[in-house]
Amino acid sequence: MKLIVLDRDGVINQDSDAYIKSVEEWHPIPGSLEAIARLYHAGYRIVIATNQSGLARGLFTIEDLNAIHRTLRWKLARLGGQIEAIFFCPHAPDAGCRCRKPATGLIDDIGRRLQTSLADVPFIGDSFKDVQAAQAVGALPILVLTGKGRMTLESHRGELDGVAVYADLAAAAEAILGG
Repeated sequence: MKLIVLDRDGVINQDSDAYIKSVEEWHPIPGSLEAIARLYHAGYRIVIATNQSGLARGLFTIEDLNAIHRTLRWKLARLGGQIEAIFFCPHAPDAGCRCRKPATGLIDDIGRRLQTSLADVPFIGDSFKDVQAAQAVGALPILVLTGKGRMTLESHRGELDGVAVYADLAAAAEAILGG
């Protein structure tokens, strides 16, 4: 099975320090949806693993989050792509849950749901938490420079040995697909 795990904010769509709280605030990064569609057409199953602490903070509701994800799926379907599943952590950073990245709960759940090992599965993210979570389960961490990626590269440069770095999701997909 070919599988790819993606973070959402900063990888697929523009990120915001004020959180993405509604469909109106959700804007795909140029080329990201097309990249997902290309991966899907190449036989990859695409899963999202995203921290969404705005739920616990009361900044948006589960209905708002579901509307954002419906919009993502609809826009992607128009390009012939598909997301198999979206796993999210709704907890605040201080909740001590097992699912908030860099903890591995979301990724472990993906492996259980799809009945597969995550060893060497590409995990594309823009934060050091994404890299840490991927490494903890033996996945292949990939950092994109969109979202918080540039800041992550600058502040964790010494800790990113062996982590592939690409300008954006489109460039990472191009590399994964071999050209």
